[in-house]
Amino acid sequence: MSERIELDGSVGEGGGQILRSALTLSLLTGKAFRLRNVRANRPKPGLQPQHLMSLLAAQRIGSAYVCGANLHSSELTFEPGPVASGHYTFEIGTAGATGLVLHTLYLPLALRGSGTSQVTIRGGTHVRTSPSFPFLEGTWQALLALLGLNLRVQLVRPGFYPRGGGTLVATIPTLSRLSGVRWEQRGVVQTVDVVAAVAGLERGIARRLAQRLGKRLEQLDLRVSLRDELWDNGPGCVVFARLDTTPAPVTIVAVGERGKPAERVADEAYAEIHRYLESGAALDAHSGDQMLLPLALADSPSVYSVAEVTRHLTTNAQVVRQFINSSITIEGEEGQPGIVRIEPVRTC
Repeated sequence: MSERIELDGSVGEGGGQILRSALTLSLLTGKAFRLRNVRANRPKPGLQPQHLMSLLAAQRIGSAYVCGANLHSSELTFEPGPVASGHYTFEIGTAGATGLVLHTLYLPLALRGSGTSQVTIRGGTHVRTSPSFPFLEGTWQALLALLGLNLRVQLVRPGFYPRGGGTLVATIPTLSRLSGVRWEQRGVVQTVDVVAAVAGLERGIARRLAQRLGKRLEQLDLRVSLRDELWDNGPGCVVFARLDTTPAPVTIVAVGERGKPAERVADEAYAEIHRYLESGAALDAHSGDQMLLPLALADSPSVYSVAEVTRHLTTNAQVVRQFINSSITIEGEEGQPGIVRIEPVRTC
């Protein structure tokens, strides 16, 4: 085992992304790391259930040695082994984000596995401040397909905070290379599909969500379609809007919470849509962050415009640079639209 990389979990955004990116890159490169001050900038620092599950899942698929795999742990060591394809099931045990566990695993299984893998993750599928299933299905997997990775995600059962109990299944094929991209321009946005859903609540709440967001979007001269749905496994509510554009559809999601009026949830979704449209960028802020790591592993240069340079994005770039010899340049001020330029990996 080569000398391990030392990481400080309090730098930059100081949250769980540092851990997830480090786990992914460690499995891909074979480089061990020690992470101290885990999630030091969060109200509840240390490993929470979804972060612990990301660590344990990475340990399992990569036959890794781990020290510090305990709830609330503030320091850990990870020494990877070979990645094994297979059928895996991971239980977060809370409403922790299933999408974030998936983000930790998909690249190692795709690039280092020996065959197609199926990953089942149980926990929260529609949660605040994390990639919810509509985004994963409508935007994330479409962008990855343009890089050459045709994974598929399926929602078996929704799961909301605080109950959780949702199930996400991902089918991840292997591939030998990822392609670089040029996503500098966004296609014209003309249509928006709005879906509002409730679980364990009155369907009228979903109608209010859809109608409020639809009415506000019509002010932007967009063709809007509305749909409301009744799901099981509540209580919970969600509204999402899918914007028909290129390089891939953009999906904006807002998840309700107890005590928050439906109209306010819809207004949050509208505000994010409006910021994205005003930016003129090809990628929304979340996609801009999540595409950084796979494109840093691509075999050709990439450039893309992003609606907002976030602290997540700049912190992610710092972690990537410590594992691989890739040049990442981020142009633009934090909180403003920007351009990301990535040169291909030369050694790994």
